Amino acid sequence: MDHDRYEDAYIKAILNETKTVAMVGASPNVMRPSFFVLKYLLEKGYTVYPVNPGHAGKEICGQTVYATLSDLPRPVDMVDVFRASEHVLPIVEEAIAIGAKCVWMQLGVRNDEAAKAAEDAGLKVVMNRCPKIEFGRLSREIGWIGVNSRRISSKRKPAVGS
Repeated sequence: MDHDRYEDAYIKAILNETKTVAMVGASPNVMRPSFFVLKYLLEKGYTVYPVNPGHAGKEICGQTVYATLSDLPRPVDMVDVFRASEHVLPIVEEAIAIGAKCVWMQLGVRNDEAAKAAEDAGLKVVMNRCPKIEFGRLSREIGWIGVNSRRISSKRKPAVGS
């Protein structure tokens, strides 16, 4: 798979098939991107499990925080990674072990070795993207600012696949 560019259909399928998300590196700090993404995904109807060993047992956006993926109360479809690229491989190995279907690495996070391990195990992989941004772009929620059209424009563009 070419991890430099993803087809909209690939991203859309992942977002449509995903119902449960484990967010590794979730933060209770309302100024952190992981907090915004967690809150947004909850508002869109996803079940989100924050994973952060430093906050285990506490709550973020009303959701109990878990120390590890192995501690989650049920299987998840997606593991969303808010950690530095060099820390991704062990997270992917744990995602494989718990039966996740997708590993999504956030903006600025890319680890080709981890991606290969995940794909070899049958998981879908997205790197250097944000599910909040992609959801908004593909649903036309933020298409009005030109993101959906891939160029700056004041005109609305139709959603892909709509």
